[in-house]
Amino acid sequence: MTEALTDESSASHDPENQINPEVLQNISVTLSIEVGRAMIKIKDLMRLTQGSVVELDRIAGEPLDLLINNTVVAQGEVVLVNERYGIRLTRVVPASERMKNL
Repeated sequence: MTEALTDESSASHDPENQINPEVLQNISVTLSIEVGRAMIKIKDLMRLTQGSVVELDRIAGEPLDLLINNTVVAQGEVVLVNERYGIRLTRVVPASERMKNL
């Protein structure tokens, strides 16, 4: 039994089992910004037309959530960058807090 533990621990130091950082850095993720949410009934959803307003659960000026693969990793505020929208990060969620939400 001692041999099995030794083999397992040495396997984690084996270069063949190491993750190549270059490969890891090239993995695509989905980044999204959440302005807010709303729950509505299907009958109200079907009544939406151009110009309709849907009230969200956030107060104006409240930080927006930045999500990576549907996990909140930061919060920030909307900015304009060369006539495009961007987000200025005001808070980065600590990794320990993100792990609790998985």
